[in-house]
Amino acid sequence: MFDTGITGFMLLATSLVMLMTPGLAFFYGGLAGKRNILGIMIQSFVSMGITTILWFVCGYSLCFSGDAMGGVIGNLDKAFMNGVNLNSPFPGNTKLPEFVFMAYQMMFAIITPALITGAFVNRVTFKSYLIFLVLWQIFVYYPFAHMVWGGGLLAKWGVLDFAGGIVVHATAGFAALASVIYVGKRRNQESTPNSIPLIAIGTGLLWFGWYGFNAGSTLDVNAVTGLAFLNTDVAASFAAITWLAIEWYFVKKPKFVGLLTGSVAGLATITPAAGFVSLPSACLIGIAAGGVCYVAVHLKNKMGWDDALDVWGVHGVGGCLGTILLGVFASKTMNSAGADGLMSGGAGFFFKQVIAVVGTCAYAFVFTYFMLAVINKITPVKVSESAEDMGLDNSLHGEKAYDEGVL
Repeated sequence: MFDTGITGFMLLATSLVMLMTPGLAFFYGGLAGKRNILGIMIQSFVSMGITTILWFVCGYSLCFSGDAMGGVIGNLDKAFMNGVNLNSPFPGNTKLPEFVFMAYQMMFAIITPALITGAFVNRVTFKSYLIFLVLWQIFVYYPFAHMVWGGGLLAKWGVLDFAGGIVVHATAGFAALASVIYVGKRRNQESTPNSIPLIAIGTGLLWFGWYGFNAGSTLDVNAVTGLAFLNTDVAASFAAITWLAIEWYFVKKPKFVGLLTGSVAGLATITPAAGFVSLPSACLIGIAAGGVCYVAVHLKNKMGWDDALDVWGVHGVGGCLGTILLGVFASKTMNSAGADGLMSGGAGFFFKQVIAVVGTCAYAFVFTYFMLAVINKITPVKVSESAEDMGLDNSLHGEKAYDEGVL
């Protein structure tokens, strides 16, 4: 009944997306100051545990079962994987077991809240983060996953998001901005990356895993799978070189961290469009990602927003930009299941994409800000000044990333 080739490919794609969360931990761990390496890395790894439990209990069902509240969220018919067995096919592709689809989507749910953590590095208590992790998924990630990918409100309206420009990057990016504004600035903003090689390792794992993120979102093995794979690589490459060139021009030196950051911006930006646009369009999207996200990071600095690891400028702006550019470059000649964008006469589709992005960002920002205020009534969100000065590795976790006494 099930296609072994498709099933095998989707298990591989699931594994690749899983690898992205440790990759993100390495990426953020390298960017953080040396006293906050473990504090930021544990926030990624703990999502692998808590999100998996939550996904099994109710997350999968709320995203991909039924329709409630006018298509805003699913129902609880498949809570605890009720009714899903070894012979249950995924309704969107009956050649694929539903168990595999459930596992694949779980990896998206794991990494999305972890993206936010780079914004408030060394300022948030671990207890408040755990509460944040649960509430944010239930009230932000699950509704948007259902509305876009679960056949909900936005999907019925005609909004497209191939692999997470809206569902993952826009929601996380603007939640990050709200978090930064709520918790305020770091006491020491001069903290420099503790390990650029660690950033490079993290970037490599993210780039590698992103092939599963985007190509796997076809949920099949066909020409569109190959298109999404190639578009992912091309956009990341063009964005990386664009960022490198711009930064080289302004600071007079080619920066390795800039090259790495640019590649991640390109990956985030192509995500919503990967399987819906042509290869030349992916090149243009990559160039736009490198330039626009670079400007966004500098705008953030000018505005005084202490988004420590540039989550908003890279993921938030990148996800929004890619979703809007999908509205420009989408073509049914590339994917008949897609739409025609502005360049192909689809003005209506373009405006739907823009409206969806604006609504998503506004909701993610406002809800996150007020959710943090509520959590603060339960347990302090921001660490004490002494804990921040000491570093969260020691003050919260009682551990050090490196034993400085070992020769």
